[in-house]
Amino acid sequence: MDTREIRSRTPDRAGMAVRAGVELSWVAYGSGEPTILLMPTWSIVDSRVWKMQIPYLARHFRVLTFDGRGSGGSSKPSGPQAYANREFAADAAAVLDDAGVDRAVVVALSAGAAWSVHLATAHPERVLGVVAIGASCRLGAPAPNRDPYPWENRHDTIEGWAKYNRYYWLEGGYQDFLEFFFGEMFSEPHSTKQIEDAIRWAGETDPAVLVDTVPAQRGEPPGAPSLEELCKRVSCPVLVMHGRDDRIPSYKIAVRLAELTGGELVLIDGGGHGLPSRAPVLVNSAVRRFAERLVPPSGRRPARRSGRRPRVLYLSSPIGLGHARRDLAIADSLRAQRPDVQIDWLAQDPVTRVLVEQGEKVHPASSALASESGHIEAECGEHDLHAFQAIRRMDDILVNNFGVFADLLEQERYDLVVGDEAWEVDYYLHENPALKRSAYAWLTDFVGWLPMPDDGPAEAALTADYNAEMLGHRARLRELRDRSIFVGNSDDIVPDAFGPGLPAIRAWTERNYDFAGYVTGSQVDADRDEARERLGYRTDERICLVTVGGSGVGVPLLRRIVASAAHLRRLAPDLRMVVVTGPRIDPSVVPPTEGATVVGYLPDLDRHLAAADVAVVQGGLTTCMELTAARRPFLYVPLRHHFEQNFHVRHRLERYRAGRCVEYDDLADPDQLAAAVVAELERPLDYRPVETDGAARAAALLADLI
Repeated sequence: MDTREIRSRTPDRAGMAVRAGVELSWVAYGSGEPTILLMPTWSIVDSRVWKMQIPYLARHFRVLTFDGRGSGGSSKPSGPQAYANREFAADAAAVLDDAGVDRAVVVALSAGAAWSVHLATAHPERVLGVVAIGASCRLGAPAPNRDPYPWENRHDTIEGWAKYNRYYWLEGGYQDFLEFFFGEMFSEPHSTKQIEDAIRWAGETDPAVLVDTVPAQRGEPPGAPSLEELCKRVSCPVLVMHGRDDRIPSYKIAVRLAELTGGELVLIDGGGHGLPSRAPVLVNSAVRRFAERLVPPSGRRPARRSGRRPRVLYLSSPIGLGHARRDLAIADSLRAQRPDVQIDWLAQDPVTRVLVEQGEKVHPASSALASESGHIEAECGEHDLHAFQAIRRMDDILVNNFGVFADLLEQERYDLVVGDEAWEVDYYLHENPALKRSAYAWLTDFVGWLPMPDDGPAEAALTADYNAEMLGHRARLRELRDRSIFVGNSDDIVPDAFGPGLPAIRAWTERNYDFAGYVTGSQVDADRDEARERLGYRTDERICLVTVGGSGVGVPLLRRIVASAAHLRRLAPDLRMVVVTGPRIDPSVVPPTEGATVVGYLPDLDRHLAAADVAVVQGGLTTCMELTAARRPFLYVPLRHHFEQNFHVRHRLERYRAGRCVEYDDLADPDQLAAAVVAELERPLDYRPVETDGAARAAALLADLI
């Protein structure tokens, strides 16, 4: 298993069980009871198929998963007999032994359901219960789309299920089959990421291995009990989950499996075959509650509400520090309007640093959040962050963090949840509206995913698909958000459309959002000279402030700007460069340079920005708007492929006539960079004024919900 794809959780243990010469790579997470054994599925993919379950379940239980024979880091034996149902069941027992686990709740997807039945009947003392999801096993249900195309025969066509064919796989059609098969597996609309992941994983599988697996799964050997007979022998509790729109095995198999085992049956309307990936919150919750029925948790309390004060849970996006500053301003205004309100924060680094410094209450559940900033930093190249794709690849982090949020609301009651670009909460509440437990307000400063032009029509189609899913959520569940607040004004919205055949972004946002105006968290001092002296700046010098915000993605930009310090001093001898690395960059990564002072995190960065004579910054909205509000000249350098900085932020700054956009590649020449800084320093300013009442307006919209 490639555990690097599980970005939200690192393994606690790993090992290699060996049975009859076959190596079985396993990984364990967490330490709670009982153990959840996530079974392999068909060898077309390895145990990465469980990446959306592992982080959530590992906070409640010990989770054990292994790559089935023929996939991932496990052995790939030859011959159909090596892939019989009983072999996978015996492998599971061997993994339990190697990991030191006596008993487990066994969770299976697709072909793994049959192996779980074998395990539960061969070792009943070791299986506490079975969860069978999308069971794909021989229980008599016909497959009218597949049956006309026998797997072992050559066909005159390669259309549809004729691709499910040994000759086609071995003779060059394997990739085409994968694209077809996973399109059928993820039949739900807007499943592009799930299909993309599965095709990539399956590309690592040898089609010859799959050829061996198919006949082995089509029945039991002569003289052995049938699967139906084994199902009747299962003595442990069973939960059967199946999508009604499953196009791989019919949901009628699930009905039969539940009948034979005496199990509980849950059919998911509109669900396809890949429920663990496509409906992870639903699956995670079902597995957890099933396991807790078998081994009740200790110390869990019912949802409670402490005191009589109205309570607000505030979620502030951790990608940078801009959200924290504006959210604190909104929270202060909310307290001014509702002095009785109590605000708790569900947040992560670097936002928590700002909150703690301001004396705010960070909820202890925040420690369970997986790092979004860390993921974004890992995705960044040299001043290059494909923001849209980075967020797509953050899927297991978002599921984990929504699980933290949902668990918290099970334990404590709040009158209002405020999500400032809390993408996971907004998305998964729309996917699971029954989990809404309080009034809910959504804040954002941009609307609409936009494609980067150099990524071509494929990305344009993806962003349009993501936008269409959001539009569908909002059309079906208008009442789910009690407020949608745009941090800005209508003219700040880009003039683009959500995609071909989709509405214009501005017109749609005007119909669906309240506008608070821009919310600045900055504190502009009335006496700038006094402020400069208090901040340690001399009266005989001018300051060029350089900052890249609260994330760790700006190191290349800092180094490139610092390289121009000597050139800048030649053009403007009284201009000193002050470089602020922020909370997530070690100042030592910036080389010492004459004419440049390097400092780390500054909690009062907004005051330094207002006190500077000129600034060079990344293209983040908050820093740029703080400079605009303070009427300071600045250059901003959007991250390459960062659609928000390149389109949404730039559009807004152009509306305010603020700053000068510079491409990163244009900064390679230190002389050219120095000249651009001096030119901006001397350029007359004609900025549009930034409103000062945005926080109060946003707070008023929230106060109505309490």
